[in-house]
Amino acid sequence: MLIKQENKAKLLISCPDKPGIVAAISTFLYEHGANIIQSDQYSTDPEGGMFYMRVEFYLKDFDISFQTLKKAFGTIAEKYNIDWKLESAATKKKMAIFVSREDHCLLELLWKWSSNELAVDIPLVISNHQDLQKTVESYGIPFHYIPVTKQTKQEAEEKAIQLINSNNIDFIVLARYMQILSADFVSQFPNRIINIHHSFLPAFIGANPYAKAFDRGVKLIGATSHYVTDDLDEGPIIEQDVLRVNHRYATDQLRVAGRNIERITLARAVSWHADDKIIVYGNKTIVFP
Repeated sequence: MLIKQENKAKLLISCPDKPGIVAAISTFLYEHGANIIQSDQYSTDPEGGMFYMRVEFYLKDFDISFQTLKKAFGTIAEKYNIDWKLESAATKKKMAIFVSREDHCLLELLWKWSSNELAVDIPLVISNHQDLQKTVESYGIPFHYIPVTKQTKQEAEEKAIQLINSNNIDFIVLARYMQILSADFVSQFPNRIINIHHSFLPAFIGANPYAKAFDRGVKLIGATSHYVTDDLDEGPIIEQDVLRVNHRYATDQLRVAGRNIERITLARAVSWHADDKIIVYGNKTIVFP
């Protein structure tokens, strides 16, 4: 039987590890009429470590049972000191995309969204350039041009924040947005901003990383998607991928290969975030299958 998204929910928990947590949660869900579809857990250390768990479950009378279950879970959460999040699988997160001039990551996300492979809503795209306005609007998505200079950076970010808040955006994706966000901006969206960059950092920093990689004769190129923090490009890593190359790759060929890895890596990270498969702890992530 195909289980409808309208009848599914996702529970993510993190707490100090101790015996009985899995049994307590399983019993709680059973007593509230839930049927567990999938369960994954991870412990950093059975003695004094942290415990992480993701559970998908089915509820027959969802509209009534889900709210009752959500209210009742507070008791068990308090007992085990659980930090938790409970989401309906049918609720799509609202995603804002920030982009500059390069379109490869943006187009990958838009294509997956339009093909129903990415379960999100996209109320808006924000850019500091107008190059991709027609592309975005061809998908029926509002495009907001907010230019950024050193003198207008604070004002530009304030405009972006107003748009994000007025559209009830759940998370932000930097699809090759070539601006460094301020600490004030980042602090308003903890673990809700996803970035993509080439894995040459910090070995090949600055402009033209592929030319620098070519000059060094690299044998692997890759990409890293991560949550944005105040420390530039050092936030919790969500996904990475690599491609083996050789001496026959010219700079332009390296750039094409790198862009392919970037768009795939970012799309994976966004999909996992949208499906509540990630728990952040410290500067690391647990990504459940």
